[in-house]
Amino acid sequence: MTDSVISRRGFMQIGALALGGLTLPEILAAKEASGGNDSDTSVIMLYQHGGASQLETYDLKPDAPTSYRSVFNPIPTNVPGLDICELFPLQAKMADRFSLVRSLHHDVGIHSDGGIIALTGKRPTVLDPTSGSKSEHPDFGSVTCAVNGFSDQVMPPYVAIPRAPYMTRPTYLGLHRSAFETGDPNSKSYQPPQVKLAAGRDGNFLAQRQSLLQKFDRLRSNLDTRGQLEGTDRFRQMAFELMTSPHVAKAFAVDQEADALRDRYGRNEWGQACLLARRLAESGTSVVNIYFNTPKTGQEFTNWDDHIGNAGRPGHFAKYMRVRLPYMDQALSALIDDIFTRNLDRRILVVVVGEFGRTPRLSSNTTGTGRNHWPQAYTALLAGGGLRMGQVVGATNNKAEYPAEQPHTPQDLLATIYRHLGIDPSSTLTDHSGRPVYILDSGKPIIDLI
Repeated sequence: MTDSVISRRGFMQIGALALGGLTLPEILAAKEASGGNDSDTSVIMLYQHGGASQLETYDLKPDAPTSYRSVFNPIPTNVPGLDICELFPLQAKMADRFSLVRSLHHDVGIHSDGGIIALTGKRPTVLDPTSGSKSEHPDFGSVTCAVNGFSDQVMPPYVAIPRAPYMTRPTYLGLHRSAFETGDPNSKSYQPPQVKLAAGRDGNFLAQRQSLLQKFDRLRSNLDTRGQLEGTDRFRQMAFELMTSPHVAKAFAVDQEADALRDRYGRNEWGQACLLARRLAESGTSVVNIYFNTPKTGQEFTNWDDHIGNAGRPGHFAKYMRVRLPYMDQALSALIDDIFTRNLDRRILVVVVGEFGRTPRLSSNTTGTGRNHWPQAYTALLAGGGLRMGQVVGATNNKAEYPAEQPHTPQDLLATIYRHLGIDPSSTLTDHSGRPVYILDSGKPIIDLI
C-alpha cells in the first residue's frame, strides 16, 4: 500500500480504532459510563509554545522603567480601562467578548515541564532542564476523551492542529486517548483524514473490511471465556461510522468554507487552524488544541520563546514579534467573532495560553535583545464558554514580575476548563497500578469568570 493511498500514521489514528489491537472494550465502557458527551461543550486552546511575553501582549506596563516596560505601546479597547498591545487592533474592537487573567503563575521555567504543568495540572516528579521530558499524567484533552467519550456524531473527541504538544502523553489512559493530529490545514497537500484513508478505495472495500472484522470479532468472542472482549463488536461499529461518516468528513473539510471567511481568518497555519478548530468544535469535538507555534516558516518567523537568539535569529526580539503578532490578531479575532456570530459562545470556550511568561527585565548583549523564561507571572485570554467577558481578572505588580492581586495557578485555569466541559476535576482516574489519581490535585474554577 503506497503513501498516496494512506499514510501509516493516518491509518493508525483512524483505522486502529476499527482494525487494531487496542483495548476497545475499555473505550466503549468509558463512553457508556460517561453517557457519551452529553455536555455539548467544547474547548479550543491556542497553546503558545515557548511562552508568550505578557509585557508585549496583554500586560504592557507603560509606566515601568525602560528596562522593564513593553517595547510596544498600549492601545485602548472597547472596554474602558482594558488596554492591550498596539499590534492587536482587531482584538481591541472586541474586548467585550474576551477576558484576561493577568495573574497566572507557577515556579517551573522549563519548556517541557512548564507545558506539562499547564496542560495536565501535574508537576513533574523530576524536572528536566533539557526540555525533553514527557508527562507522567494525561493532559486535559486525553482526560476529556476518557471521561466524556465520543459525541453522538462520532466526532474524534480530542484533536490537535497541526500536531499534539510534544511533552504530554495519554499515559495510563491508553494510546487511544491520544489527540488525533490533522496536519497543517493551510498546506496545499492537506486532506481530511477520511480522504487520506479512503483514497483509491470505494465504499465496497470498507464494507468488505467491516464484514471481515465482524466475523473475526465473533470468533474471538466465542473463544473469550472471561468476558474481556465484551462490547468489541459494538465499538468497531462506532469506529467504522467514524471512518465513513459524512458528518465527520464535512467537519474536517475546511476547504468548504467561503473564500472570504478563509481570507478573514488568514491564509496561514494559524488562521486555517483556528477555522478548522471552529468547524470541529461546532460539529462535536470536545477539545481542539492548536499548537500555536509559528504562523509560517521563514527567516522572519520565530515562536514565542523570545530570548536572545531565538531559533538562531539575531537582533531585537521586537523585530520578530512585529511580524508574528498581527497574524495572531487576525486569526484570534476572526475565531472569536465567528463563535459569537454563530451563537456558539456558550458552547465553545477559547483559551489562549502558553507554559509561562517572559522576564520583566530586558536582556541585551552584542547579538540582540530579548526576554527569558518567567513562570512567576503570565496572562491567559478566555473567550466564550458562557463566562463573564470584558474584564481583567487579577493583576501583576508595576513591573509585571509577580501577581499583586488575585493570584491564580494553571490548575485554576484547568479547573475552569473542566467546569465548562462538565468534568469534575476532583474525580479520579485509574493509573497503571490500579490506584486512583485525582484529575487535579488542586485548583478551583476562577470565580470572577463565572
